Amino acid sequence: MEKEKKNAAPETGVEKKSTKKILTIIGCVLAAVLVVGGIVLACVGAGNPIETQPSETTEPPKVWNPGFVASVELNAAYFDAEGTELGTLLRGTQVEYSVTDAGKTEILVDGVIAYLQEGASVVDDIADVIPAHTLYVRTPVNLRDVNGKLLDTFGNKGVAVKVTGYDFLGEDGSAHMYRVDLDGQDGYIMPWYLADNAADALKNYDEEGIYAIHAKRGNPWGGGDGASLDYFPRDKGPIEGNVMPEECRSMYIASWKVGDIDQYLKIAKDSGINTFVVDIMDGSAIGYTSEVMKHYSPSAVKHAANSVEKYQKAIQKIKDAGYYVVGRITTFNDSFFVKDHPETAIVDNKGNALKLSSSYWPTGYNRLIWQYKVDLAVEAVELMGFNEIQFDYVRFPDRTSKYEKEGTINFRNTYGETKAQAIQRFLMYATDILHEKGVYVSADVFGEAANAYVTAYGQYWPAISNVVDVISGMPYPDHYAKEGSWIPWLHPYDTIYRFGVTAVKRQAETPTPAVIRTWIQGHDTNWKKPNAVYGVKEVSAQIKALRDSGCSGGYMIWGASLSKYKTIVSAFAAPK
Repeated sequence: MEKEKKNAAPETGVEKKSTKKILTIIGCVLAAVLVVGGIVLACVGAGNPIETQPSETTEPPKVWNPGFVASVELNAAYFDAEGTELGTLLRGTQVEYSVTDAGKTEILVDGVIAYLQEGASVVDDIADVIPAHTLYVRTPVNLRDVNGKLLDTFGNKGVAVKVTGYDFLGEDGSAHMYRVDLDGQDGYIMPWYLADNAADALKNYDEEGIYAIHAKRGNPWGGGDGASLDYFPRDKGPIEGNVMPEECRSMYIASWKVGDIDQYLKIAKDSGINTFVVDIMDGSAIGYTSEVMKHYSPSAVKHAANSVEKYQKAIQKIKDAGYYVVGRITTFNDSFFVKDHPETAIVDNKGNALKLSSSYWPTGYNRLIWQYKVDLAVEAVELMGFNEIQFDYVRFPDRTSKYEKEGTINFRNTYGETKAQAIQRFLMYATDILHEKGVYVSADVFGEAANAYVTAYGQYWPAISNVVDVISGMPYPDHYAKEGSWIPWLHPYDTIYRFGVTAVKRQAETPTPAVIRTWIQGHDTNWKKPNAVYGVKEVSAQIKALRDSGCSGGYMIWGASLSKYKTIVSAFAAPK
């Protein structure tokens, strides 16, 4: 042990000094750290943070919410942050959006952050995608409820309406109907009856062209003036899944003959006939026990010729045989409806219903009769599967000039319309509703309506043709009066040809003319002197006259019995 002590190195002064120096350095470093820490804390407390590199975890993730593009216009443009347009979005398109701290709305489009054009926005509820704004009535019209039923509120040309919503959007972002406020009354209106501003709403279509033609004609017979009618183009494109023959070669069946359908089909087979016109109602002749009729006119349904099932079976047979089927409804000659709703009747000064042309007439100005006949048509389409609805007697009664001159007739003109305005507006409403059911609409008019004036009973060819899909004149030769030695019913070709040429002229006076499909005479003229028998020759002459004059949409035979059809069937061959 003593040896080990002797060999150990003794502690020197130098070593003591080195150790002391190291301890001093460590102390200084610790003091510096404390000083720097104090400075940092002081700076932070003074609101002067030290700049450091940001960490990925310092910003919370952006929250994206589902929403819908809202815009007065159908499309809204969107842009990148530099203002470059990237594309457009349909109104109602669902997007993801986020609102920045600055209150700016960002949307995600295909993974790219974008910004909507000024005036467009994103809303949480699709019911709010059409902002409140003001439009103006271009075509005078009644408001409707959300189901399309007519309301009493009427909008005149140029009146402002406030858009407050809509019923539903189409695939292109368009509103089916706008919900509007009109003088405090709530309702719905089709967009095509509105304009963006008052000036456009007060304009007439093609004022220097088509409109000027009608404005010159005045109101010579009291049915209204051409200048007060609407000539804006209508959408009449072919209806998908419902093909109308280019030339309808038609047989007509009264409602009380529906039970004989097998005999009619036997005659029609291989004859050239491709269309059947079947009565839904013809004045007091009622086709079947309609529920709509029970609601609106219970006195009428008691006279139904068929049950729903029997009538339905007959129509289905026609359809199964490959024919185009038209359901015919008489409109404003309805004694049963007047009995059930005397407040709608055309009356004398004492309030008594007037019997005119062997019938009582609800006034064409009354919207309840409009609703009844359109609802009846809709029911017929849904129950029976008609391809087309034809409105006959779509007019005011004729031969009322004596009463009008004397001031002894009251048409109960609620909205201050002309007769021609009421007729055109009824057909506008009917086509709006029935086109949505996938069927065409036709209107029957007197042969006189092809002349260049508004008739006394409110039919004006250009105004009606512009609205409906098919217009059907009734130029029966025996309905024309003698002209000196000229006897029209003895000259079926010439009489029909003259009508056809005139009708074609009227077609050129409207922007969206209907197909011309004409009623021709199938009955003998036993009530005329001299009498004329209408056989194959006379029927064929009328058909040829229509084709030669440019009325190429076809024909329907009026007044032919089942036995008469058997004798004239060879006239129905398709044109070669």
